[in-house]
Amino acid sequence: MEGNAKVIETLNEVLAAEITAINQYFVHAKMCENWGYQLLYDDTEKRAFDEMKHAEKVIERILYLEGIPIITKQDKINIGKTVEEQVKNDYALEKGAIVRLQKSITLCNNLGDAGSSDLLEHILLDEEQHANDLESYLQQIKDMGINNFLVTQVNKKEKS
Repeated sequence: MEGNAKVIETLNEVLAAEITAINQYFVHAKMCENWGYQLLYDDTEKRAFDEMKHAEKVIERILYLEGIPIITKQDKINIGKTVEEQVKNDYALEKGAIVRLQKSITLCNNLGDAGSSDLLEHILLDEEQHANDLESYLQQIKDMGINNFLVTQVNKKEKS
């Protein structure tokens, strides 16, 4: 089914943001793993996988609309040098995604593309949950301090 060019363009913008998120989360996850923050690694890696699933669905939708998925573009990746910087950068990434998705949903609705709108609404719910989780981390860092927060992110290996 031939889709509206503006919808395909906005889907490619969403795709670029998802690719950016995959890369940013993956690097942050590996950094946390390297530092020994296993729980942060697990959570951040899961977020990267969520973004991969989003990218896959967006690619499928673009192809359905007979468009060409553009996977070579991405937004600026903001790698944090510390856990706190990472959480702040990831939170900003999610807030930007939420705004982009809201605008894209409105565009799709205005152009009568309910299928694309529905897909983007599902992705929006995931991004809102990601933002909420990161907001919780920021609040915990504020309340208990970064050192105490980091202690909660180390998963002690059980002795055999």
